[in-house]
Amino acid sequence: MMKLLGLQLGKFYRSQGLQQTLKVIFGLILCFGTILMPTTIANAGDLSRQPVTEITVSLGSQAGELKFFPNLLEFESGKRYKLVLKNPSSQKHYFTAKNFADASWTQKVEAGNVEIKGSIHELELKPGAVAEWVFVPMKSGTYNLRCTVAGHTEAGMIGKIALAKLAEEDRLLTPISVASPQILLISD
Repeated sequence: MMKLLGLQLGKFYRSQGLQQTLKVIFGLILCFGTILMPTTIANAGDLSRQPVTEITVSLGSQAGELKFFPNLLEFESGKRYKLVLKNPSSQKHYFTAKNFADASWTQKVEAGNVEIKGSIHELELKPGAVAEWVFVPMKSGTYNLRCTVAGHTEAGMIGKIALAKLAEEDRLLTPISVASPQILLISD
């Protein structure tokens, strides 16, 4: 087949000239390259198909401590994460990090039998509740985390979220999100 293709290209070259031949060769390369392109490369820009890294955070403790465990969260922009939020305490807590949420693309939040899609700025977890937040950080920086229940921030229920920038060759396109911000109330 290659020999036949070579003969036809040679014949075509003699009749049409070098410029037309190069156009045909370039077109064939593009055609075969597209057909043979691996699926992983084709899906590289689809944020929802990336592998997910799971991180668990406790809001408070069974002993009544007003802290996030851990209170320093580190992510890389452009990677997909599942943040598993647990409230083991006897009182409600908020996971509030508005600027972090604005710098991230939220795929979904799951709690119980409910799945929420769209922008998320704050999650309220009632005693014993668990929620899963799947997101992709998009903008590097350091962001504040706090519990906005009266007196909890002042008692030390605060943290930091650091988003590191990936190497330029690993960067992804920012998705378009038109959903409005939401506050979620989560209980068992």
